[in-house]
Amino acid sequence: MSLIVQKFGGTSVANPEMILAAARKAIRAQQQGNQVVMVVSAMGKQTDQLVDLASQITDRPSAREMDMLLSTGEQVSVALMAMAIHSLGYQAVSLTGAQIGIRTDASHTKARILSISTDRLQHLLDQGNIVIAAGFQGIDENMNITTLGRGGSDTTAVALAAVIRAQSCEIFTDVDGVYTTDPRLLPEASMLEQISYDEMLELASLGASVMHNRSIEFAKKYGVPIHVRSATSDAPGSWITSQPCPSERPVCGAALTKDEARISVLGIPDEPGMSLQVFSAVAARQVTVDMIVQNISEQGHADLSFTVPCNELETALAAIEEALASLGAGRVTYDEHVCKVSVVGLGMAEQTGVAEKMFAILAAHDINIQMISTSEIKVSVLVDQDAAIPALRAAHRAFELEQDLPRRLTGPPPGAVVADAADVAEQLQEIGMEELVLDDITLDTTQGRVTISGLPDIPGVATRVFHEIAAGGIVVDMIVQGHDSHAEDASLSFTVPREHVAAAAEIAERLSQEFSCRGVSSWSDIAKLSVSGVGLRSNTRVAVRTFRALAKAGINVDMVSTSEVRVNVVVDGSSGSRALESLRKAFADRLQGTDAGN
Repeated sequence: MSLIVQKFGGTSVANPEMILAAARKAIRAQQQGNQVVMVVSAMGKQTDQLVDLASQITDRPSAREMDMLLSTGEQVSVALMAMAIHSLGYQAVSLTGAQIGIRTDASHTKARILSISTDRLQHLLDQGNIVIAAGFQGIDENMNITTLGRGGSDTTAVALAAVIRAQSCEIFTDVDGVYTTDPRLLPEASMLEQISYDEMLELASLGASVMHNRSIEFAKKYGVPIHVRSATSDAPGSWITSQPCPSERPVCGAALTKDEARISVLGIPDEPGMSLQVFSAVAARQVTVDMIVQNISEQGHADLSFTVPCNELETALAAIEEALASLGAGRVTYDEHVCKVSVVGLGMAEQTGVAEKMFAILAAHDINIQMISTSEIKVSVLVDQDAAIPALRAAHRAFELEQDLPRRLTGPPPGAVVADAADVAEQLQEIGMEELVLDDITLDTTQGRVTISGLPDIPGVATRVFHEIAAGGIVVDMIVQGHDSHAEDASLSFTVPREHVAAAAEIAERLSQEFSCRGVSSWSDIAKLSVSGVGLRSNTRVAVRTFRALAKAGINVDMVSTSEVRVNVVVDGSSGSRALESLRKAFADRLQGTDAGN
């Protein structure tokens, strides 16, 4: 008998009528021959009401007591859901996170799952019950109730599907599926039939609210197929699996990340360990760092730019000022009126010109690009807040994402079942189910680097550069643009195949003279190292570990770019093999197939 996990969010159980409708969906799935586990969120706005109640008592409630309070919302929902199923003549048992056996760390209000016991759950299922699990919560080693933070019910659902090896995890929500962008921002957004874990991870981290990135991380680790569906209709929905939707489009979605702030650390000594000191200070304050860009140094000094949530800007700035005081060098600039616009797609690896096309459409709309960061499946640009929606709409239209693709699926995608994950599950439960797990660390020594310093910070410049490079028949891989030590300038670096460095540098030199830039530098002997895996949302943590390993080996970092599933660094080619060895040693406890460590 197959197993299915069904998750119903707060808007899907907002009143008794909706609870009964959800109960009927679960009963129908059981009647079709499945064992069914339901994961239920608090009703409607109940969590917000509980938060408001706490604020009326005190401005600074303890995190432990907030978990005690907030966990009651789901307890109400699961009890009512069990009653609904009973009223319809079927068996059901409701369980809190603690009763199920969801063990977490002790980080109240943002706990991470360590392990899940399945014995009681499986026993109740074998007795013919629909098991209703409270989402969003668990219990730590001291028997304290903990909550999982934003998207916690999604996380609970996919984690349960992983450990019981469910056939699929159905996410019932107030939208029909996964869209090419947020339909609340762009009504012309179209629904995707299928999307890969990596693509969904990127979109979720960029603000796609239909799924939370932690739940997608679980799905990718354990191979859990996710089916995002409407709670109010039988629309076919969208599948999230290991495979992308078959399509000729290189891009599957576009996203807008609001409430971002850009921080630039300028003029730090270009020596091993400098980036480490900056990010160690930021990580110590538990600031979430998103877009990280480090460019080639000039005159012995490097510039580092990254984005943080606006509500963490003050904390980040304080941490950086402390780090720079200890360095005795560098200065900080920031801008809290920026947004990030990104396009995502696995097809970028097979089709060239995606970045150029995005830059061109933004230039055509007179939208200036402040920062650029690219990875194998994502292009992100930082733009002024006022240009955010026009930039998103322009990018969405440029890649024809408003056009509906013909549906091909009548059921789960081929191969969309949980693989034999016993070995992986055992390894992950030893180190903690949500701990960082890496797929691989790779070294690429086939590329060279070209840098244009002092580009005018005006619309259309990047477009012109990459149009000319493409016209020369040169394929570009990694692109990094950030603010540099000169207030009105930007530095642009990109990597190309080693045999094309001279030709690319010649084109860059010609454009440099045309734009009155400060100059062009190039180097044909570079090494690009990529750390890829699951759980890289906290890029700070991965970046710190990467910088620490390279600094310890005395290796300087020339370029940095990050994404949800990968951190890329460029070092001097002569240090490539040594850098690879250093990173593999530093992440040995997180590489799949190695013994777990501390």
